[in-house]
Amino acid sequence: MSEYQYYEFVALDQPLAAKAQAEVRALSTRARITATSFVNEYEWGDFRGDPSRLVERHYDAHLYLANWGTRRLLLRLPRSLLDVDAVEPYLVDEQVETWTTDTHLIVDLHNNDETGDWDYEPQGALSAIVGVRTELAAGDHRALYLAWLAGYGTWERDENTFDREADHDPEPPVPAGLHTLTAAQRALADFLRLDDDLLAVAAEASPPLNETTDDPKQLAAWLTTLPATEKDHLLLRVVQDQAATVRMELLRRFRGSTPPVTAPPQRTVGELLDETARRRAKRQQREKAKRAEEKAHHERDRALARERRLDELAQDEQAAWTRVDALIATRKPADYDAAVALLVDLQALANRENRPLDFNRCHAALRQTHKNKPSLIARLARVNL
Repeated sequence: MSEYQYYEFVALDQPLAAKAQAEVRALSTRARITATSFVNEYEWGDFRGDPSRLVERHYDAHLYLANWGTRRLLLRLPRSLLDVDAVEPYLVDEQVETWTTDTHLIVDLHNNDETGDWDYEPQGALSAIVGVRTELAAGDHRALYLAWLAGYGTWERDENTFDREADHDPEPPVPAGLHTLTAAQRALADFLRLDDDLLAVAAEASPPLNETTDDPKQLAAWLTTLPATEKDHLLLRVVQDQAATVRMELLRRFRGSTPPVTAPPQRTVGELLDETARRRAKRQQREKAKRAEEKAHHERDRALARERRLDELAQDEQAAWTRVDALIATRKPADYDAAVALLVDLQALANRENRPLDFNRCHAALRQTHKNKPSLIARLARVNL
């Protein structure tokens, strides 16, 4: 496949009306379109629509990827649920961007790696990631921090991504719970190719997350405190197909403040990347030592197994030579292989007992007997017999 592009859009808060569906259908005759989704794949040509415009007008999330390494995620949230000031500290030029419409804020996440292999399955990816939208609406900013971290993480893959001055850029507020990402946040980190070592270094400054539990009795009691006029307005919005937005707004207000963040940032981009390089080097060194230890253990096991095999062979060496003759007589490739393996053991036994001439004599006689079996002779040559 020389070229591949995948486009997916989903409407979460409100399905598309028939007129809106017709509008997006005009952009592609081959797309799979429903009231809540739009999916299209291209192996040639390109999408005629503007994903940014479609998200502004119709959809709450968009995922795009191409097999030349480009990945993009757009998330749209009501401005009442995510303020541009909250997103601002996490912006990274050309990696994490945002803009607003009259009613919504759009977060635009990019990641590109032209050197990487095509190893990502797009189907189902957006459904795995899109949960971060609800988390952002509830005040959980971990997804923003992950996107910021992945943005600067591209510097390790491409040294031309940023100027050296970016070394001194301070990290934004560090959300709690980076050690315990949700499934959606983990899927987002994978989509943005966030390096595990970089995440581990960043998470060192992240406090534990205080789990939020919505007690039904407390929630019911809190709802009774809302003014009747406000409740009427909320019900009207529910009837007008804004139920999902209303729910997120109410839960956000009920829960109060957003998850805690650390004190003003002390680390810079350069410090994070340098510590990541040191951590990676130590990890690779440990892994190398572990592989060497496992290899040595495996070699010891093989040597012990071979010694046991030779001990058994020594009990009746003549029977083993008879077995070799029988295997060769079948003229089957698999039996030839078994005969050669047995000959290798017989040679090792003779060398162990300091009588290599005995083996050489028997082996020479065997080769002379079967000199017209080229397949067997070739097998003997491959193991230096």
